[in-house]
Amino acid sequence: MTYAFDPLVPRPIDRPTEVPVDGALSAEQLVALDEAKIFSGPANPADRPAWRERLHQWRDDARKRHAYTGAAYDRPGAAWAARCHSVAQVWLWDELLYSFEDGRFTPERFLADARERFGGLDAVVLWHAYPVIGIDDRNQWDFYRDVPGLAELVAALHEAGLHVFVDYNPWDVGTRRSGDDVAELASVVAELGADGVFLDTLKKAEPELVDQLERARPGIVLEGESKLPVERIEDHASSWAQFFADSPVPGVLRAHWYERRHMQHHVRRWHRDHTGELQSAWLNGVGVMVWEVVFGVWVGWSRRDAATVRRMVTVQRAAGDLLLDGTWTPLVELAPEAEAAGVHASRWELDGWTLWTVVNRGEQDYSGPLVGGPVIDLFGDGVVPARGIAALLHIAPGAPEPAWLPGLRAALQDMPHDPDASFPHRLATRERPPATAGEPDQDAVVVPAGPYVLTVRYRVRETGMYQGAPYVDEWKPLPPRLHDARTLQRDGELTTPVAVGAGEVTNRQFAEFLTATGYQPAEPNRFLAHWTAGRPAPGTEDSPVTFVDLDDARAYCAWRGGRLPTEDEWQLAGETGRLRRGEPAVWNWTESEHSDGRTRFVMLKGGSDHQAEGADWYLEGGRREPGYSVKLLLPGLGLARGATVGFRCAWEMRA
Repeated sequence: MTYAFDPLVPRPIDRPTEVPVDGALSAEQLVALDEAKIFSGPANPADRPAWRERLHQWRDDARKRHAYTGAAYDRPGAAWAARCHSVAQVWLWDELLYSFEDGRFTPERFLADARERFGGLDAVVLWHAYPVIGIDDRNQWDFYRDVPGLAELVAALHEAGLHVFVDYNPWDVGTRRSGDDVAELASVVAELGADGVFLDTLKKAEPELVDQLERARPGIVLEGESKLPVERIEDHASSWAQFFADSPVPGVLRAHWYERRHMQHHVRRWHRDHTGELQSAWLNGVGVMVWEVVFGVWVGWSRRDAATVRRMVTVQRAAGDLLLDGTWTPLVELAPEAEAAGVHASRWELDGWTLWTVVNRGEQDYSGPLVGGPVIDLFGDGVVPARGIAALLHIAPGAPEPAWLPGLRAALQDMPHDPDASFPHRLATRERPPATAGEPDQDAVVVPAGPYVLTVRYRVRETGMYQGAPYVDEWKPLPPRLHDARTLQRDGELTTPVAVGAGEVTNRQFAEFLTATGYQPAEPNRFLAHWTAGRPAPGTEDSPVTFVDLDDARAYCAWRGGRLPTEDEWQLAGETGRLRRGEPAVWNWTESEHSDGRTRFVMLKGGSDHQAEGADWYLEGGRREPGYSVKLLLPGLGLARGATVGFRCAWEMRA
């Protein structure tokens, strides 16, 4: 297949913008620079003084053209955003944050891991709906409001000193309508006490949304996913620097140069080497998005990059006044030997203190000269590590020692550079199906023992499928790399014949199970939510039972002396043409639960009559052939129960 772009190379729109250095910029050139993401750094050191002058000229002109006031940054409730250097995007059901065994959120475990590896976090984005939304008619607000204990989780994160973003999916137009998006989002923000809103797929929020959110939560911080227009830096306190490609000589982030209090978070979600965005963040005095589980896919950070984050944010938090209020000189002059080795620095000056944030683009440690005069090597490495960072501090004669310096030096003693850049792979392991001893239904479809080979059809989503990431080191995957139809081959061997129920378990049959066993789930949220007074609605007795999760389905099948079929057993039985579909058609649970220690998922089979329309981001619906599979990330606390997933049982047949 031929692509219009190389997925491993930044597209032109993501590349840095050159700033002319020959004379003052024209009016047309100044306006054109508004479209930059990063102002490219000049390769020739002799051009850099003029380059810095042009950056100042552009900023002064742009502020006049856009009548900039900075009012959004004067709100007391939003001041935290300017010092929010590390933020994590975390799926609510990440196994660091939620225990499936205990059925509760575990913020203490999540925060301990973040402190140990990344030096702690300043904020989190609690991701909730995508990529599960679309499986039934629940909207994005339901995926927050139906979560028991979510407000308490937010409170626990606040108590630990973090700020909390909720997520807004503007593309959610094909699920049930419960009200106007603006009002609903403002209501969720107020209910949870959220501090910020992440604007999924958006560069900016419309003014009406900004105003209503501010009324719901004064000081609310809005953060878009991509390049923020210059004129909207006025009312958006932060933004992602997602897939921003830097120049070989590091450049300057346009939005942060325009307003120093505007916090940007570098993120390249599919990359395994994060030194590019880390070095840009270090030189620009901004932050990073730590995102290790991208919609169910493990993309964990190397020990080297995690150690760099840990050291970087520790200095940024201590020296925050320098970074916000000091005089910033990007690409400051260094010793010629350093320049030749690919070492670059920004300088920050305030009240007799001078801080150099230094990066090494090279593959070898640099131990040569950097700056003249006495300096304190804050990291104490004595070198600028290969692909790493350094921090130097000078205190002018007569200037007091910064009050934060002793504590910073003590903290950094336990934060050495780590050169290990290897990718920390994780494998998803499958829960083993239980043995069965019961008799199958008389009309069950028998799958014979022996080897098999299957062709599985699926739609490429950011969730991937069984193992590994769907994209590695890619710059913003787009169709046809995203959401296209694919196949994979699965092979295996059945050691005994397996009988798969010809029909799905019905409401009537499940009611008989409840009467016989008195079964009650450990977590009752959403259990049989479509029943009334413990009974199915009249006329639905023979429809597939839904609003049951994996554990509910397993309990029923165990009562019948069976278990759930694996996804392969389901497909083999389905390809005989003898499996019946109930009305309405619903997806089927399979015994395919996997976990890599951070995400749990299963494979659904069969398709359903429900199909959310209006966005490719929805989990697909519609009736599907037996060979079609959907990877469903498992939520906890009853949210896996829905109107469009039922099940059938299977039995191992003994000679």
